[in-house]
This record gives sequence, C-alpha cells and structure tokens, in this order.
Amino acid sequence: MESTITNLTERIRAARGELPADLVFRGGEFFNVFAGTVETADIAVHKGFIIGVGTGYQGLEEIDVSHKTITPGLIDGHLHIESSMMLPSGLAQAVMPHGTTTIIADPHEIANVMGMDGIRLMLEESRDIPLDIFFMAPSCVPATHLETSGAEIKAEDLILLKDEVRVLGLAEMMNFPGVLTCQPGVLEKIKQFADQIIDGHAPGLTGHDLQAYITAGIRSDHETVKLEEGLEKLSLGMMLMIREGSTAKNLDDLLPLVNKRNEHRCCFVSDDLHPLEIAERGHLNHMIVRAISRGLDPLSAVKMASWNPARYFGLKDRGAVAPGYRADLIVLNDLHKFNIDQVYKRGQKIADQGKFTGDQAQGTVSYLSSMNLAPYSIEAFRIPYRDRKARIIQIIPGQITTKAVYEKVPHRDGLVKTDIQSDTLKLLVAERHKRTGNIAVGLVRGFGLKSGALATSVAHDSHNIIALGVYDQDLFRAVQEVEAMDGGMCVVIHGELAARVPLPVGGLMSEEPFHKLLSQMEGLKKAKALTGCFLPEPFMCLSFLALPVIPELKLTDRGLVDVNRFEIVPLFLE
Repeated sequence: MESTITNLTERIRAARGELPADLVFRGGEFFNVFAGTVETADIAVHKGFIIGVGTGYQGLEEIDVSHKTITPGLIDGHLHIESSMMLPSGLAQAVMPHGTTTIIADPHEIANVMGMDGIRLMLEESRDIPLDIFFMAPSCVPATHLETSGAEIKAEDLILLKDEVRVLGLAEMMNFPGVLTCQPGVLEKIKQFADQIIDGHAPGLTGHDLQAYITAGIRSDHETVKLEEGLEKLSLGMMLMIREGSTAKNLDDLLPLVNKRNEHRCCFVSDDLHPLEIAERGHLNHMIVRAISRGLDPLSAVKMASWNPARYFGLKDRGAVAPGYRADLIVLNDLHKFNIDQVYKRGQKIADQGKFTGDQAQGTVSYLSSMNLAPYSIEAFRIPYRDRKARIIQIIPGQITTKAVYEKVPHRDGLVKTDIQSDTLKLLVAERHKRTGNIAVGLVRGFGLKSGALATSVAHDSHNIIALGVYDQDLFRAVQEVEAMDGGMCVVIHGELAARVPLPVGGLMSEEPFHKLLSQMEGLKKAKALTGCFLPEPFMCLSFLALPVIPELKLTDRGLVDVNRFEIVPLFLE
C-alpha cells in the first residue's frame, strides 16, 4: 500500500509539473476516444500511467513523434491462447509488435485436458510477462456429453476462481441447449457469476430461444456469421464480437452492421489464431486495416479494438489516451493505414518497427503426460460398408460450421473406400484421456488430399486425437506419431513421417520460443502441400471438426454428432 501511495503521489506531482515525467512524447497527434477526434498534444507518462495530455510537460526522456499518431494499445476481447500453440510468454512476443497490449482469454482448451490444474498453469505462466492477460472462467468443461474430455469442472470448482483478480467472469456458455432446457448444473454456473460478466456462444440462435438465452444474463456473442443474425443480437443488447480468426472469418459479412449509433456495442476478437497467421498478417491490427479498407472510419475501428472491449470487461484503466490511464500506447506512422512504428507497455517500449524488444525468456512449465490411449490397431480405422447413403461432413471455407451431405460412397471388399476424385476422405477421432479405447471414424470433404494423412492432438474442445487421410496405413502411422510426441501435429506421406510439431504442454502448446515454433510450422505447411491439401490452415480446420456445439455435423470419439439434434447419429442413414 505504501508503494502504491508513493507512486500515486509522484504521478500527481508530475502531472502538476512539480517534477519531470519519466517520458514525454512530443509534437505528435493522438486519438481522443472521448471527443472522437484526432488532436495535437504532448503525452506525458510517469510510473506506467499517462499523467498529462497537452503542453508544458518536461520528461527525463523525450521522444519526437512529429507527423505520427498515438492511439491506445489494442485489446482482444476473446482469445484461446492454446490455439496459438504458444505459452503466454511466447504469445506476448508474437502479438505485441502488432499493437496488442491486453487480451481476455478463455482457457477452456487446457481445462478440458488438465482441469483446474490447467487453468492455474495458465494463470501462473501469464503472471510476469509484459502482455496483460485476463481470464474468463471456463463454463463448459466438458463442452457437452457427446465427447470424452480429460476433466470435468463444476460450479463449485469455478467459485474458487472468483477471488482471482485477473478472472473477470464466466467464459462463453457453449452449452446453449443446456441453458434453454434449464439444466441445473449449467444454471448453477450462471448463478455463481451473475454479478460478473458472462460471455455467450450462440451460433444461429434466434427468436424466443435467443431471448431466453440472453435472459440468463449472457451479454456477448462471437459466433455470429450472418448479417441478420448480428442485427438481432445487437438489438437485444448483446456485445457483438466480430471475429476474424484463422478458420472462422466473419468481418466482411458483419462489418456492414456497424454505424455511429451502434459501434459502441461492437468489438474485434480473434478467438482462435494460428501462429503462422500471426506472423504473416498480424493480430487485431489486421482487422483494423481490413475494416478501414472496407470503409469503416479509422477512429471507429480503433475504438472497437480498444475502448469498447475495455468498457465491456470493466477494465477502467485502459483503452484511452488520457490522464489516469495506463500508458499502453501505439505510435503510428499513418493512422489511415494503421502502420505501426512503436508499441509501449506501461510506458516502456516493447516493440520497434515490428520487432519485439522485451524480455525473450520463456516460462518454465511442469506437466504430466497427456497421452493416455488404450491399445489400438489398424482394424479400428476401417468402416464396414452398408448399401445406404452416408452422412458426409462438408467443410465450409472460412467457417467452422459444416454442412451435412448425404450420398452413397465407394466401397471394396465390404469396406468403405476413400475417393480422391470426389474428395471423400476418412476422418477419425481417438480418445486420449481416460484409456476408453473409443475410436470413431467418419467421412469428410473439403481438404483436397491426394495422398497421406494429417493428425493432431488439438481438437476442440476435448482435444482427443483427430486425423484425416486417404489410406489407413498413413492414418495409423500419423496417430502413432502424435502419441509418441506426447501431443502435437504431423504429416505422414506413403507411411513416412514428413513433418511434425511437438506440443507437449497438454498436447496443445509448445515450449519453444515463437521463432522456433514458426520454423517448425513452416515445415508442416510445406509437408501438407505435398499431400495435395489446398486449405491454407488445414490443422486449424481439422481441429474444429470435433467440436459438437457448432453446426451442422461433427465427429467426436463417441461418434458422428448431428449438432442440430444434439445427438449421436449413425454414419449410414437408416
């Protein structure tokens, strides 16, 4: 407390000009989110906070920002860190050069594998890094009864997280059928967090069902894909989280909704973002640039990535360039192009011209093996043929939703045969947590493989092993490789390992620094191209094919799931 009062005293004195500020940005412009204008002023920073905006400030360090514009640091309102395949320290190195200074994370991926221990691991690993990471308590572990996860988290477990200062509320309530049917366990979790923020997950929900869902106290949605759907959710008071991830890309479809009257109820989020895509396109800055190019006012775009999420999550000390706000700042060469020159976190330069300049140290993780498969053989990967139409999962490019296609499929010697001409490939999910021996096999279209197999232990949300391939031998070898790595991703071609990326932390994350992980991912990308796969991010797409809360047809270790009916269905129609 004494240190806090001392710092506050110094900030007040520096703001009055009684002592020099730590840092003054001179000669530039800044975005005033309150007035909605760009103004010329010096920005004075002391003890990590902005203490003055105007003229007459002296600094121990002074930086000339003439012809540049200063904006608040960016805030991602919904991100699964695990999908980046990096520990929090690695993620900081990846996103901070792109202007992101705060994220709100939902750790339900690691929670589905390791339970409360996984959540505590993420809290600990993110404690002493330059990037500010807040968390939402995972609401659905497991996501549904239609899959086998590594853990179960109940309402009484989540209560233990409410005292954590960096836990802001309840994460996306994916089990919307559980809400609508008033399942006691689901409602108990909502009740426990009624005094905090409750995020939503309501793909395609409309009408009375949507209103019932919102009545429960759920205040946001990031699963909106259609214009009319977004308009309904906005008009009913939801924060519309416009998503542009590696697989689900909704910005182009939803941006026409945004106008000056409702922009305060919209924000940008990434949800799930692949490390190669961060390196190639950036983070929230990419969404801002894209939104501006499609006609959105640059100041509106910046507000949607800073001020708006800060207000929604109650982060009162960030999201603006004004006295009393944290000095999380971006120095831009050009506001309209959102060209980033430097990034400052708590008044310290953290990135310069796209390069991370902070501490490169990685966290130290202790973990147990997350691979616990029962013995399996190649016979389990085979599908007995029936003279009926089969349910085939059809990929929808740019979305995590799928379509159900019903067709007869090729066969030989009483077994279903994959068909590269129609792009009908074999898909399987093998349970890896509780040694159940569950292996489910289905069919999928939309990847374009001509040979080989892909496999990964990242499979939302329960993260069993999911694999895709043309021939059973390659599929079998790929699953073996993932198990041998203690989790990870691999490409197998003609029975030989072509590339792999170990993910030993829960089978989800690498211990390697960002640059080394990128090198491994580049090798994986080259290998997948050799299979004929034409999807830019096939492993991300593959990981969502096991998510039974996103319509229309998915595959878990327990079988094929008709998400609209919320039940297991046979591969062949009766």
